[in-house]
Amino acid sequence: MGNQKYISTTALSKLLHVSTSDLFSYLQEIGWMERVENAWTLTNTGTNKGGQYKSDSLRGTWVVWPDTIIRELESMRSSKTTDTKYLNATVLSQILKVSKLRINPILSELGWLERARKGWILTNLGESIGGKQLEYEKTGIPYVTWPESILNNKSLIETFKQINGEFFDERDETPNEVDTSFRDKFPAKHRAADGHVVRSKAEMLIDNWLYMSEIVHAYERKLPIEEDVYCDFYLPVGKVYIEYWGLENDSKYIERKKSKLEIYRKYGFNLIELTDTDIQNLDDVFPKKLLRFGIQAY
Repeated sequence: MGNQKYISTTALSKLLHVSTSDLFSYLQEIGWMERVENAWTLTNTGTNKGGQYKSDSLRGTWVVWPDTIIRELESMRSSKTTDTKYLNATVLSQILKVSKLRINPILSELGWLERARKGWILTNLGESIGGKQLEYEKTGIPYVTWPESILNNKSLIETFKQINGEFFDERDETPNEVDTSFRDKFPAKHRAADGHVVRSKAEMLIDNWLYMSEIVHAYERKLPIEEDVYCDFYLPVGKVYIEYWGLENDSKYIERKKSKLEIYRKYGFNLIELTDTDIQNLDDVFPKKLLRFGIQAY
């Protein structure tokens, strides 16, 4: 290696005053390193920047960098937005006053995360609100950190109000005109077997079918997005939304349907659509639609 002094990535992280895991993640982000079979390896760019491999019989093989790289990395990191503070699940749970074991399942319920075989994977929706996908250096287990701005997210605030028993008045929210007129026109007055009060006999049949099939479900759950939109039913297992389309000859209803379908497509939500024809054959139709999302009805 000549007269050039080389230092390990761990030593480099100390000189840059960042954690080793954050530095590895940053080097991966800028394309100097990549994770291959649970080991950090140099990319062509990393090699061109002076990165090399060093090894011995005790510690195996690791990556070292020329000490002259410190100034370049400091300059690159300072040129990035440094105001954004990221919070991991533990810190987030402390701020929101819930068990750290509950925080990721709650974020998963919002559609921001997906459980991996080990760890958690960021969804497209989670990425859109600023989540960063990372992994633990020693184990390679994936995890996600969140920008501090997530604490002002409307969906997160509403979810924790509900969890803590703090109810908010929907009339204070900015209404979706098409959705609101529909809900006013068809008040909930049909009581299903599980106690849900729904808006039509068809929805009552859907609710009863889910209840008798022992499938946990919510009625008229707000979608975990900034837009003020409600689904007909929501299944936590599989994170599946259900929409029953019953007024296909009503122009305003068709407009409402088109608007809602665009939102489901926009966020990539799992959606089951049911029509009047399906309602007449729920025992045949529903299990097949559910099975597409890994939900067994019987």
